[in-house]
Amino acid sequence: MYNSVKYFEEVCIKNFLELSAEFAENPNDIASYVKKVTDQLTKLGQEIIKETLEEFDSIIKDSLERKEKWYVERTVEKSLVTSLCTVTFNKTLYKDKKTGEYIYLLDKVMGMTPHTRITTDAVERILTEAVQTSYRRGGDNVSIDETDVSKETTMNIIHSLKFPEEKYPTEKKDVEYLYIDADEDHVSLQFRDEKGDIHIGDNGYKNNGFITKLVYVYEGIEKEAPESTKHRLVNPYYFSGSSYDESNEELWDRVFEYIENTYDVNKIKKIFLNADGGAWIKAGNSRIAGITYVLDEFHMSKYLVKMTSHLEKHFSKDDVKEFRKILKKIIKENTREEFQNAIDYLQEFASSENEKKKIANAGDYFLYNWAAAKRRYADRKHVKGCSAEGHVSHVLSSRMSSRPMGWSKRGATQMAKLRAYYLNGGDMLELARYQEEEMPMAAGAEVEKILSAAIFRKRHSSKFGEIGRWYETIPYCEMPVTIKKRFAIRNHIYGL
Repeated sequence: MYNSVKYFEEVCIKNFLELSAEFAENPNDIASYVKKVTDQLTKLGQEIIKETLEEFDSIIKDSLERKEKWYVERTVEKSLVTSLCTVTFNKTLYKDKKTGEYIYLLDKVMGMTPHTRITTDAVERILTEAVQTSYRRGGDNVSIDETDVSKETTMNIIHSLKFPEEKYPTEKKDVEYLYIDADEDHVSLQFRDEKGDIHIGDNGYKNNGFITKLVYVYEGIEKEAPESTKHRLVNPYYFSGSSYDESNEELWDRVFEYIENTYDVNKIKKIFLNADGGAWIKAGNSRIAGITYVLDEFHMSKYLVKMTSHLEKHFSKDDVKEFRKILKKIIKENTREEFQNAIDYLQEFASSENEKKKIANAGDYFLYNWAAAKRRYADRKHVKGCSAEGHVSHVLSSRMSSRPMGWSKRGATQMAKLRAYYLNGGDMLELARYQEEEMPMAAGAEVEKILSAAIFRKRHSSKFGEIGRWYETIPYCEMPVTIKKRFAIRNHIYGL
């Protein structure tokens, strides 16, 4: 760290004093002062990281452990994009004496591949921004300084993401009622399987539609504050994805696994599934035992309006509202046949065949989901209003479809999963670390990859003659920092 300390004393202190003098002359411009101080600190950080990495490389190079197994081949220059800045440093390439293989021991010690160009802390910044805005802004946000990476790099990071398994509480919760809402978002594809395969069909629409699915589990609804008119879900947990890499059964199995590991299912009186009647959603009704499927209120209201909007040409708005109340009462208390009679009656006021067809299609929505529709009105105490439409907008659409943008199937699927991970409070740095490939151990290193300082000193006490006997008498915590670093780095070489 000598050079970094020297740089701080000779350059940074002088610059900080000059910057404070400039600020004193123009104290109204604190923004420029803060920016210049940040730039100076970034430069200092860059020097510290560069010197530290080169110091570690030098410790490896000079160690007996390295000299026993590897020849020095050459020194190369490498650049790493970090969350602070881009750091360029020198590292050494070695050749294995036995196998003839080439290796960068510094990369191995740091758990990186020779092709690593972005550190996990920088990936965290990319993910945190890209999940909220765009690939481009994710790349622009990679470092505190003006370093950026291309949107293609960000896209590749998103496309290759692996997500960790769900983490469950140590103790299961006791709840009487549990709720599942489900809906979907429609995004536009740039291509389906390969570029150029999007075309306009006979119906006049492009075949570039793609569905991303959203399911979330929660314990009920509560007010945001005692006097507030706004409400929020109690402990929501989100699941998202698509049929690109996961079947309906696999998605619902994930949901069931979460419920089974988070709640004492024996204490649950009823699980309500609120949804719009989509086939993939109904699959959850049969996949998870004990579910009560309920048609969601948003779509019910939407189709009631479709059935009755033409009446506004013949009746007042209040009368039309009354018709809708009657239809709700028929759903709640009467039979399908009586509801069909109501559909026939409404069609008598239609002014065209298309209007009749519109009324019939809206009526079929209720007839096809009759039991689920009745449940919506039968148990007002425990059946909660479905917020899936709003949550699809918040969780998926706001990032993926509310603005014109094109996706690949993989990109849309990965972003949907990343959005769920983010809204579940997932740690982006933990996710970035999870992507690191497990470095393969070299032959003979299977027993112990990293040794403690005590073991290291014990094994080496006999190799250093008279000085070696002092290894056991010096507490590790009292050693100078430079010695500690050498012990630590040389420890790691044992595992290689």
